[in-house]
Amino acid sequence: MKTHEYEITVKWTGNEGQGTKNYTSYSRSHTISGKEKYQEILASSDPSFLGDKTRYNPEDLFLSSLSACHMLWYLHLCTVNNIVVSDYVDHATGIMEESANGSGKFKEVTLNPIVTIDNKEMAAKANELHTEANKMCFIANSCNFKIKHLSKVLVEGI
Repeated sequence: MKTHEYEITVKWTGNEGQGTKNYTSYSRSHTISGKEKYQEILASSDPSFLGDKTRYNPEDLFLSSLSACHMLWYLHLCTVNNIVVSDYVDHATGIMEESANGSGKFKEVTLNPIVTIDNKEMAAKANELHTEANKMCFIANSCNFKIKHLSKVLVEGI
């Protein structure tokens, strides 16, 4: 079986002088970087957990990973099926449920891709390929819940 290895560096940048003396004594700010990556991602925790709302949080990044993986597989499948995509945007949403002990998990993610193609005869096939992309997505295959899709296909000039 073929394997792939990934490396990422997460560095806490939130020591405000007292370290983690108590729950409110530190910032949740951190950076995410990767070997040979151009930029760092500025991140924090969700504002509900004293995070910086102007930075990405792990839940945002999880949702973006699902959306991006789906998109990349979808575009590949369109190429294989001779469907020309000129635009793709997804406004993905997710619901995380917090448990009584403070832990939590995502219970639902919905991808809402809007895809523009150049041939109206391919619209039905373009829409169907979202199901196949979901089956192929590495991130979706790693989840313990179903990823929903509410896709819309537009045709250029119509």
